[in-house]
Amino acid sequence: MKNILKIGLKSKKAFEHLKKVDHKKINKTLDEYIQLISINKKKIIRENTKDVKNLKRQNVLDRLILDEKKIENIINSIKEIKKFPNPIGKTLESWTRKNKLNIKRVTTPIGVIGIIYESRPNVTADVAALCLKSSNCAILRGGSEAFYSNKILSDLFRKSLKKNKIDENCLQFIENKSRKIVDFLLSKMSKYIDVIVPRGGKNLVAKVQKYSNVHVIGHLEGLCHIYLDKENNLNDAIKIILNAKMRRTSICGALETLLINENILKAKVIKVINSLIESGCEVVVDKKINKFFNNKLKQAKELDWRTEYLDKKLSVKSVKNVKEAVSHVLKYGTMHTDCIISNNKKNTSFFLNNINSSIAMHNVSTQFADGGEFGFGGEIGISTNKLPPRGPVGLNQLTSYKYIVKGKNVVRP
Repeated sequence: MKNILKIGLKSKKAFEHLKKVDHKKINKTLDEYIQLISINKKKIIRENTKDVKNLKRQNVLDRLILDEKKIENIINSIKEIKKFPNPIGKTLESWTRKNKLNIKRVTTPIGVIGIIYESRPNVTADVAALCLKSSNCAILRGGSEAFYSNKILSDLFRKSLKKNKIDENCLQFIENKSRKIVDFLLSKMSKYIDVIVPRGGKNLVAKVQKYSNVHVIGHLEGLCHIYLDKENNLNDAIKIILNAKMRRTSICGALETLLINENILKAKVIKVINSLIESGCEVVVDKKINKFFNNKLKQAKELDWRTEYLDKKLSVKSVKNVKEAVSHVLKYGTMHTDCIISNNKKNTSFFLNNINSSIAMHNVSTQFADGGEFGFGGEIGISTNKLPPRGPVGLNQLTSYKYIVKGKNVVRP
């Protein structure tokens, strides 16, 4: 693991260099990266095709595959990130004490950020751009299934850094595919890495929980809920539910459990569930709902309420009211994204105020749980930590702060 320690040392040195780099040069580097991606589109797709051919888990294909449109989305994301003002050195607040002591809180970069992620080549570009723009360095450990895609995107970024005379080790991509690397990053790199951001499935979650002695920003799972309240427009509700589940089933903002108020089962449950089935979704339901389908649907088990499917599958449960819906979310949810579909102000207010999710939604598809959709340009992940940052982690969330205290020969009595 000596090579990994060397990577850590290089990142620390690069961070000291980056702190002195003019922000105009950072923006110029992002422009160069955009240009290199545009010029090398065919090459990027060719490298991505290698990954697609080697893919064994077909349920992650949607996340892995790159085409012209997705590469344009990557470019647009970098353009949006570049437009933001420099987030470093901003005065967040300031005040003067009675003794003329002037105190201000000023933003600073975090340092070296380690990203562990699977199957998402766009993360490579987003992280590279966000970290550079916020004067942070990044160490990337992408999943082996996206190796060639991640490598070319990181190589192009390093090329743009070098061209603008910025230490190319501001971004480093770990090429070693050994799974032991993740354990080592979590347990042995606290001297070099300031924050770890995990983006992956249950195996990665287990590793993070077991090994990490580095501060973690991220979510463990995205078990997202929608509660369909008794007061709603059915057609609008179905549109939201279908989008939340079926638009992209493999993302962390995809709907996994639908809760339906038992007072509207007779009037609406058949249409809601048939719409899901017709869209190609496998549905598992509780006993009460199954009666409306002559017990022909697959019955949900306790495990289903705890499962993030990341596939065309949904668990559906009846609840008495909004309070029971909230209790279910608090018991089984992962503090990611949860939504209420309702035209009742009182019930909506209760739901939004009482769930502990990092993103609470009302009459909106959970698939909007995304930094780009929030206007952040991109994200390095969704954080479900109770301490900040929470929700999509974009540019301004990649900063820390320090207090600057000034006075004229002030001493404490």
